Amino acid sequence: MTIHPVFEYEDEHGSRLEPRDLFILWLSTLVLHRVVEETTEKTISRFIMGARQPTSDPIPSTQTVALVSELGGNVEFREGYPVPTPGENEVLAKVTQIICKYANLQILDLHTKNGTAAGPSGDPITKIKLPHVGGHEGVGRIVALGPRCGSDLKVGGLVGIRFSSRICRRCEFCLAGTEQYCIKSTNHLHHEDGSFQEFIALDADYLTILPDDIDPVVIGPVLCAGVTAYKVSGCAMSLLLPQEMLTPYVGVQYAKAQGALVIGVDAADKRDFVLGLGATEFIDFTSTDPVQRVHEITGLGAHAVVVTAGSAKAFAHACEMLRVGGTLSCVGIPPGRPVLETPICTIVIKGLRITGNLVGSLKECMEAVDLVRRGVVKPEIKVRKFKELPQVYEEMENGDIAGRIVLQVSE
Repeated sequence: MTIHPVFEYEDEHGSRLEPRDLFILWLSTLVLHRVVEETTEKTISRFIMGARQPTSDPIPSTQTVALVSELGGNVEFREGYPVPTPGENEVLAKVTQIICKYANLQILDLHTKNGTAAGPSGDPITKIKLPHVGGHEGVGRIVALGPRCGSDLKVGGLVGIRFSSRICRRCEFCLAGTEQYCIKSTNHLHHEDGSFQEFIALDADYLTILPDDIDPVVIGPVLCAGVTAYKVSGCAMSLLLPQEMLTPYVGVQYAKAQGALVIGVDAADKRDFVLGLGATEFIDFTSTDPVQRVHEITGLGAHAVVVTAGSAKAFAHACEMLRVGGTLSCVGIPPGRPVLETPICTIVIKGLRITGNLVGSLKECMEAVDLVRRGVVKPEIKVRKFKELPQVYEEMENGDIAGRIVLQVSE
């Protein structure tokens, strides 16, 4: 079998490998000749054209994914799913870890799978790519560079997989550094296959490049929920994190890192867990009136209340816990169209601020990552196998998981 046809391979964009690139590729491995003899020409073409720098292993043409074929359907593992070929200015990453989040009713991937994720109008989001590979948080390593990728990218580099997948970089929100609100953005929950797969194609211009000196297992939870917690905690002096929190431990640690005094509110069995993470006080909502107790602890009320629960009940008395000039930060999205029942006079007379928060920008994400890299924030995680995803989903729905679950896809 000759290798010359492979060397003359031209990709879909009309790009051809330069002789210098081919020569470097040839010299990079002493076993290439044996690989050519033992592998199909199609695989070798993918191996050569998929990266300007060689990888240690050929990239397969198919992979195993966790797939949802219809809204409300079950997650099924499917083999033989195509491995994406990186297009112009894209990278192909091998997924190493994916993250499952716990928040009782506020489980984004689970809501999307079930067709109950609410849009801006309150109606369920139904325009979702089907069949769909879920997952909007994860970590991987670059194994291939598509045409025209920047020189700052390298095969083997650690990258993050986040909620947002692509942005326009031209609208007023992108230009203001709040690109998570880009009017033309796409994301891994609804528009593109996410992290529940072995290989994923990512936009090189909106890539979350992670430092090499960080543990990829612990960084995953920071890329969505962690950066949101970092963003909303701000400069609050006393911060209340209500029951059914999205990520209680990450929220507590990020708030504490920014100088907040954290009051944890949950059932009694979470007391030691929350206090162990650095919360100053803990309120058992099953035996105590949270509003009254918050005022007893703070005197005038909390400076900020962050509601990350996907339950309307969590918002019901949130403003009553605030002091004059306090801020209610809404993160969780309950299904349907529930409304805040706080009287307008209360908002005006107390000078309250009510804000919504949809994840964070890339800049905020990297700031949150750096706190983990420096050991200021230490996410509490449990590592499980990729094939345990359906079981993890079931445990989430039953409220049997405390903390974060990281699924190991590959080493």
